[in-house]
Amino acid sequence: MVKKKVKPNMIEAFANFKSNKNIDRTTLISVLEETFRNAINKMFGSDKNYNIIVNPDKGDFEIWRNREVVPDDKLENPNLQITLSEARKIDPDYESGEEISDAVNFSSFGRRTVLNLRQILTSKILELQNNSLYNKYKDKIGHIVTGEVYQIWKKEILLLDDEGNELILPKSEQIPNDFFRKNESCRAVVLRVDNNYSNPKIILSRTSNSFMQQLFELEVPEIQDGLITIKHIARIPGERAKIAVESYNERIDPIGTCVGMKGMRIHGIVRELRNENIDIINYTSNISLFIQRALSPAKISSIKIHEKEKKAEVFLRPEEVSLAIGKSGLNIKLASILTGYTIDVFREGENDDEDIYLDEFKDEIEEWIIEALKNIGCYTAKSVLTKNKEEIVRQTDLEENTVDEILKILKTEFEEE
Repeated sequence: MVKKKVKPNMIEAFANFKSNKNIDRTTLISVLEETFRNAINKMFGSDKNYNIIVNPDKGDFEIWRNREVVPDDKLENPNLQITLSEARKIDPDYESGEEISDAVNFSSFGRRTVLNLRQILTSKILELQNNSLYNKYKDKIGHIVTGEVYQIWKKEILLLDDEGNELILPKSEQIPNDFFRKNESCRAVVLRVDNNYSNPKIILSRTSNSFMQQLFELEVPEIQDGLITIKHIARIPGERAKIAVESYNERIDPIGTCVGMKGMRIHGIVRELRNENIDIINYTSNISLFIQRALSPAKISSIKIHEKEKKAEVFLRPEEVSLAIGKSGLNIKLASILTGYTIDVFREGENDDEDIYLDEFKDEIEEWIIEALKNIGCYTAKSVLTKNKEEIVRQTDLEENTVDEILKILKTEFEEE
């Protein structure tokens, strides 16, 4: 028997979803079939004898009803049975006891049922689409995506991904020097995905630290491979940034690797960030040394750490103070963000000729000990003498008798004067 295919107007309710990449084929077919079965069950009291064939690729469907052929005087349930005389109108070879399948004309459902079904179907598919979009971008939070600029407004930019999904880049998440034209490509990191009333809204950012981190991971394979780790990032978007990196392989120079030969790697990142000035420093768990490196290019004379208050007092030569503070205070601000310490800068007395740099004591103190003292921020004799013995032992891991000898040598120098 040849089955006649039915193409009711109902296909308009889901034909436009047939190429939607956010909903997988299996889920779409399942939802469509469930919707139709609910309508059939409501109309006829049962859907068990119905076959529903959904073809999302073509945007259509077929409904077939299976009934038993019974003698004309034995008809009890028209939904489950068909009389022999009616069956033979379809095919004269039918006999009682056989099963017949005939196409259901969807128009027989009634106008109100069709409209209601179309509304339910559209709503369910839209819900599926939104859920799929939310789950897709929820897993991309913190990762870079690329979109095409579709619309530019005063407070935000609307981008479209390669599947036509809408992405929002707010003005507050744009680098101050950002400038985009319609149809241009734009890279940003997924900041968050709002899902109010099951209507996902993907928010992007170009000012987030994770955007810079992702750019470094894309440009520096050693970071992707885990040979170099980005420990901390501090940025003022579009202006300046400091990034602390650490290598787990002694043969790898983390700073040189991130910069690349002739600056090839970092130049691409700087261009993407609208010429943001990036300082890369070696990370260390020694907070005194970390603060010194963070204040680069300034060279400090001594440093006093207050661990409980997360505060550092830094002493510099007069000519180094402006370098430590930086233009508009950016250098010291970023150093504070990077290290997590409030940094106070103090100017050393310009005519303080009484203090002596530790390098002058190389004849009496071994060089590796002097380096250990420098690592805790002590570059001069007086900067060492301002600390108590217990503090020096704890910060440098030097033996107590070694520290006693150091203090004795330094004190003797000043006593002689």
